[in-house]
Amino acid sequence: MPITGIYGPDDFADRPKGQITISRPAAPARPGSSLPMPSLEWTDEVATATAPLYERVKHVIPAIEWPLMAPTIKAINELKQARGAVILAHNYQAPEIFHCVADIGGDSLQLAVEATKVKAGIIVQCGVHFMAETSKLLNPDKTVLIPDMRAGCSLAASITGADVRLLRERFPGVPVVAYVNTSAEVKAEVDICCTSSNAVQVVESLNAPTVIFLPDRYLATYVASKTDVKIIAWKGACEVHERFTGEELRAYREADPTVQIIAHPECPPDVLAEADFTGSTAHMINWVREKRPRRLVMITECSMADNVRAELPDVEMLRPCNLCPHMKRITLANILESLLTLREEVTIDPALAERARRSVERMINLKN
Repeated sequence: MPITGIYGPDDFADRPKGQITISRPAAPARPGSSLPMPSLEWTDEVATATAPLYERVKHVIPAIEWPLMAPTIKAINELKQARGAVILAHNYQAPEIFHCVADIGGDSLQLAVEATKVKAGIIVQCGVHFMAETSKLLNPDKTVLIPDMRAGCSLAASITGADVRLLRERFPGVPVVAYVNTSAEVKAEVDICCTSSNAVQVVESLNAPTVIFLPDRYLATYVASKTDVKIIAWKGACEVHERFTGEELRAYREADPTVQIIAHPECPPDVLAEADFTGSTAHMINWVREKRPRRLVMITECSMADNVRAELPDVEMLRPCNLCPHMKRITLANILESLLTLREEVTIDPALAERARRSVERMINLKN
């Protein structure tokens, strides 16, 4: 069913100005919490200790680069043990993070679910700010760190809690679904969250003829094509996925008619029309594992292609490389610094967190 309406900041004359969500200031380091910097020299001991890790990534990280990474990787893995910390990493993190220091990797839904099972007292979120906020919502008594507080998201920045309240005023009684790529402030104003993995299921679970879906206009369009529920959308977009074009994909097919193309539903409709498969990052990875195509184009953030190829080196990846500038703020160096200093700590006002937590937990507890 086509989207029945799409709204954005310019459609509300009474929208409060200057309210776009930005990352909160970092909490100060705790007194006496810092540990000394370990040695980061490449030695025979480091080479031996990290050799099994290099086996995981040798198809995507040149051997000449490994001595520059390995000492930091070893130090991070040792500090995790000393701190009693666990590292969560999104699929868009670089391979040296995703495969070599992360304890849990996955898409937004996987990380949200796994965050509820974490026993460690410290969570280091290798992703963007809304992911760290989500981990904090689900683990209010744990310390949640993000290595760079500036790791934001164009989708999360496109809408505020005030915008959601204005939408509710315009469409009274219509339930609101928020993509997990939103701030805690927005999550506190909606009925339930979703990810790209479960968006259609979440929308239909509300048993409503019309649903407000925010903030990704392209994911909303995709959901509308898969359900009879009328969708009212918001004019947000992912700055990475929005750059792909159908023309670009047709050029790949013309160069090699046998190539397989899979795409994320945050992409524009002309891109999805050219794809052989559309799905969340987790669904895309599972598709590749099952199909094992000879040559593949993954239309999403391009570090994911590296992470998949590290696992499945027999699949040749053609990479239209759109990097997320926010995800790439997370590096081995600032993960190490985060563990040494216990910064940057994510905090959320308890009253806001209580309301936001309900919408996330309602998504997680939704029965399949």
